[in-house]
Amino acid sequence: MLVRAGELGAALAAYDHVLAHNPLDYGCRMKIADLLARLGDGAGAAAVYRALALHNLRAGHPAPAILCCKELERLGQPTDDLVAELASTYAQGAPALAKFAARQAPVEETARLPRPDLTGTEPVASVAPRARARALDFSVYTGYPQHHLPLAFLSELPASVFAPVMRALKVQRLADGDLVIREGEPGVAFYLVAGGQVRVFATDSLGRQTERARLHEAALFGEMSLLTAQPRTASVQVLGEADIIEVGRDALAALAAEIPTLGAALDRFARERLLKNLLATSPLFRPFNRQQQMDLIRRFDGHEVDAGTEIIREGGPGLGLFVVLAGEVEVTKASQPGSAGGAPAAEVSLARLRAGEVFGEMSLINNQPTSASVRAARRSTILFLARDYFQRLIQALPEIRRYFEELTTRRGMESQLVLGAAEQAPDEGGHERDERILI
Repeated sequence: MLVRAGELGAALAAYDHVLAHNPLDYGCRMKIADLLARLGDGAGAAAVYRALALHNLRAGHPAPAILCCKELERLGQPTDDLVAELASTYAQGAPALAKFAARQAPVEETARLPRPDLTGTEPVASVAPRARARALDFSVYTGYPQHHLPLAFLSELPASVFAPVMRALKVQRLADGDLVIREGEPGVAFYLVAGGQVRVFATDSLGRQTERARLHEAALFGEMSLLTAQPRTASVQVLGEADIIEVGRDALAALAAEIPTLGAALDRFARERLLKNLLATSPLFRPFNRQQQMDLIRRFDGHEVDAGTEIIREGGPGLGLFVVLAGEVEVTKASQPGSAGGAPAAEVSLARLRAGEVFGEMSLINNQPTSASVRAARRSTILFLARDYFQRLIQALPEIRRYFEELTTRRGMESQLVLGAAEQAPDEGGHERDERILI
């Protein structure tokens, strides 16, 4: 509130007061650095940003450490040493990375503080040195953990490409209510939360919002629509304030063209994120524990198919089960020929299936020829499980069999409704093909 009102000196005094009574609040140190920069003390701000970057990366908070590096770059300060330490600590294969690691407990937000003097009577010239000195005093921290949790995306990159990727990152310092992602827009970047909180929500046709999640420091979001080239399926909005690290698609593509190892790392990251999302959301994998899921996914073959590729032909034998990993496919069926004039049969579009959805199961469950054709609507990645293994799977697991039987029944009914609507559509003369008189 003080910052928005332009009372920067009073705001600096307030953060100094908070830090004096809660020296573990490293976010408060970031605010002091921000205010020093805005008040014209670039050297003091740079000193705090640098000290805070070192503290955060050593304390297991790489995302806010990256934020400090980007602020140093904005001030024209070198960061090569900090980026090198980030790479040696958090890049792929770094010895300090572990699946489990201790982290500093969050600051107690409900802790009571003595009321500060915010009258603004103390001159900034006396507040600034005191706040800067307090923000640079890390003596309250007696040691750093030996192991750290990996940071999504960046910890999957080899150390050799860490620096160029770091240079390509952008930072957004956002206020309450700001939208990072808007539902329906194309994905041009994905994001990491460096500090603060955001909420993920979807909006239905009536304008009602359904909150899906709240994300905090180090959370990654927005990567699925970027990887699958689909519109955003939800919006992401800032709660309070948030610092966001932006990883742009075009910037990464330009780097990957220059650095082959980065291109390979990005491909691996994309595939692993897609698989992780599939395992987390598809009912096919729900009955299994993590190890069983991984054993099952290895049974699938992956195929890249171009737009227009016929994956299943109507009337052919059922070859196996297909899962859309990325992209989109269209399911079509030949309608019955028109009665007047013997018009040829036309294809009716039954559905479009996207990432995580399965197809090909109806012929396997019913032991009949395929009832529809499936073509790639655009370039897609398809997983395929052979018929024999699918049959063994549903015989061994009644829950999986029930899932596919229910899916087959539902899809059969939906197809009949779509085909019925197509047959009732007016002919070229504007007449209903099957005229009925209701009395």
